[in-house]
Formats: sequence, structure tokens, C-alpha cells
Amino acid sequence: MERLKPMDAQFVDAEDEDRHASFAIASIAVFEGPAPSHTEFCDAIEARLPLVPIYRRKLRTVPFRLGPPVWVDDPHFDLRYHVRQTAVPPPGGDQQLASLIARVMAQRLDRDFPLWEYWLVHGLAKGRWALISKVHHCMVDGVSGTDLYRVIFDLSPEPPPPPAAGTTPAPAEPTSVALVASAAADLVTRPARGALALAGALTRPRDTARQAAQTARAVARLAASAWPATESSLSGPIGRQRRYTWARASLADVKAIKSKLGGTVNDVVLAAISGGFRTLLLSRGEQPGPHMVPSLIPVSLRAPGEESIYDNRVSVVLANLPVHLAEPVDRLAAIRSEMSDLKSTREASAAEALMTLGKFTPFPLASLVVRLGYRLPQREIVTVTTNVPGPQQPLYGLGRRLVEIIPYVPIATSLRTGVSIFSYSGQLTFGITGDYATTADIEVLARGIEDAIQELSDAARHRPASEAT
Repeated sequence: MERLKPMDAQFVDAEDEDRHASFAIASIAVFEGPAPSHTEFCDAIEARLPLVPIYRRKLRTVPFRLGPPVWVDDPHFDLRYHVRQTAVPPPGGDQQLASLIARVMAQRLDRDFPLWEYWLVHGLAKGRWALISKVHHCMVDGVSGTDLYRVIFDLSPEPPPPPAAGTTPAPAEPTSVALVASAAADLVTRPARGALALAGALTRPRDTARQAAQTARAVARLAASAWPATESSLSGPIGRQRRYTWARASLADVKAIKSKLGGTVNDVVLAAISGGFRTLLLSRGEQPGPHMVPSLIPVSLRAPGEESIYDNRVSVVLANLPVHLAEPVDRLAAIRSEMSDLKSTREASAAEALMTLGKFTPFPLASLVVRLGYRLPQREIVTVTTNVPGPQQPLYGLGRRLVEIIPYVPIATSLRTGVSIFSYSGQLTFGITGDYATTADIEVLARGIEDAIQELSDAARHRPASEAT
């Protein structure tokens, strides 16, 4: 039995409060053919399961919310429940695959089972096949979810020998009485752990004072950035069903843009997304404003080597996407300035510090705060944009080359769109999630992102080397 960490538990509480949201994240891996059979694929996954023990664990909630949910081994684990197969109709192109993903991701994972599914997808064009990997956000974040590819897939067409199969049977599930007793003991000892942490901080007064001052400044900056966004069609009530599509770009082109125009890969990506949202707003007859698209941007807190620890280790920053600027180079400059300011004021450390308080806050109180937050109107965030770097060397599944990886990010509350960016083997893919009822024009956003990349690329080519920043 293992308790969920505070941030992981937040995704469970949030899903409980938002009846229209599914907090599963996903990626779609497209492979060269021929497609494996369902039995062949199940056998391959079963051989790798010892490397991913969390796939055999399910969630148990503690009665009366006295403590966070816990992971317990599922004594009735059935791999074939989790590994499913389906097919897309002809012609098996992007549109058919996108429609399938939208339907799969709109459905919540059943908490009576381990919170993941694999969907083996047949019928893609060019003889290809795909794998939809769907995992609840309380299990992994974007970085640790990406590491699962390293475990499940191979670096060469010749797979290595499978790991030795485990023979230890799953222990019996804890009773409700045992869960309550464990949670009660944690509530009793939590204040003592907080006191020990405080005592440790007092032994380093200079470091503690400096960190407190930095955090206070960052909290003030975070609060100042959380003003309600200018009203637009991009936010408002959403339903349970989803639309989905994606845009593509060359990682080499994006790196060339940053080399000529300055900034980072992430700056260029955010500038392109800003251009896409500007195109979408104009197509709807709305004039883009300077505070119309504030975006939640997750920031990884993982140290090198922590990618295979399957939980959530992220902080967040809030950035205003400069949709009001017509020129693509101006949008990039604005994003560069905004992100540089966020880094200098350590806004991510503010969110991290607030999340750290969860370690010392009694779970019933922390859970209540999260659930109440989802019941209040939310206008400070209009979208989420998350960028996860993936492997740059080709991967293989059952000897077939992995051609493309497309990411999926969930949306909730009043966020009608979300964008997840993933890089793999020289390709950038922008997975775009939309609310079904209010984003029938989601393709306008996708094509707007691609056009914005092209505009920046054209500007970079015409920028003299002496003007590079």
C-alpha cells in the first residue's frame, strides 16, 4: 500500500468535482506495418510488465476522505482488460484517427481497475498501425509518461531478452478499517513532521530567509498574473465530449528560428501557438486583446535520472500569449520577454512552494480546498500549453519503427482548448484538445500554428546574420 503524493491526489479530487472532465493524459504512437495481432501485442506487453509495477496497482479511496487515496496491488489484474484493439474506417487518415482519439479520451478510466489502457489501432493508411496510451494523470506527468516509451519500446528492431517474470502473488487488498487506521495515524504524525521540517529550516537561518524572500516575491508575482482574462469565446462552460487534432513542425526548423531570432525552442513554440490562437479568434470575428489568452504552463521539477519515477513532479507558471500582436517576430519577442521575466522572478518556485505545503497540510483540509476551487468560477486561465521533450532516436515496437508520437492533454473547468507539444526523432507535434460543442473549428487553430511556424521560418531566413540575437 502506497499513499498518493499531494499533487497526484489533486488530480483525483479534481476529477471528482468536475463531472465533464477526464484527467487522463495520452499519446498516440504511429508505427510502420504490418500491425501485430492482439495476442502478439499482449504477449509483448506482458513480458515488460515487471518493469512497470504501477500498471498492476489500482486506486483505493480512504473512507470519509481521512487520507489521500492509496495504490494497492490488484489481485485480479487482467492484462487483456487493459490492452484493447479497434480500427479506424477508410481511408485511415489523420481525420479518422483524430475522431477515434477524441472518443477514447472522453471516457473516464474505471477506478475499479488500474488506471491505464492501451488501444491497438488497425486500419491506418500506408499499412500503418497505432497505439493509444491512456494513463491517469495521478500516475504520471508528461516526463515520466514519456519514459514509459523507453520501457515498453526498443532502441533497435531487434528487441532485447524480456526481463525475468515475477512470481510473487499480489497481497490481499487492505480493508476499509485498515485504510482508516493508517490515515488516522498519518493525521496524528503529520504535525510532528512539519515541526521537524521547521526545526531543520531554523538551523539554516540565512538560507531559509533568502528562500522565504524569493518565494514571497514569486507568490506576489503569481498573484498579480492571475487577473481574470478578457472575455472571449475561448473560455466558458464545456461538456464531456472532445474534439482532437494536431499540427506538425520540423524540430530543425524551430531550432533555426531560435538561432536567427533568439529565444529557446519553447519560446518559438509558444509564439507559434499564440499565432494559432490569433488566427482562431479573428476567424470568429473577435479582436485579439493583450490579456485574452493567459496560459497555464507546466514546468518539470525532475532532476536528471528521475524520469522513471512515476508520479507528478511539476510546478506551473502563468503566461499571457501575445495574440494581440500581428507580426510573428513581435509575438516571439513578447514571449521571450514574458518567459524571461517569469524565470527571473522565480514564479515557478511560488507554485512549487505552495504545493510543498501539501506535505504538511492534513489531507481532509487540502482535499476540501481543491474541491472548493473547482466549484468556484475560473477566468484566470484560458488554455494550457505543455511542452515535453521526447526521445530523438527512433524507437521500435515489435520490430516496427515508430514513425510519429502525438500527445494529448486533458481540459477541464472552463478551458475549451489545450495544447500539448511533443518532440520525437526530429519532429514536433502539437496535439490540440477541444470541447466538442464549442470548438468545431479546432482545425483553424491547428493550421494557424503551422502557418505561424512558417511565418517565423520565413522571417528567420531573411534576417541577416549580423542581426541574430
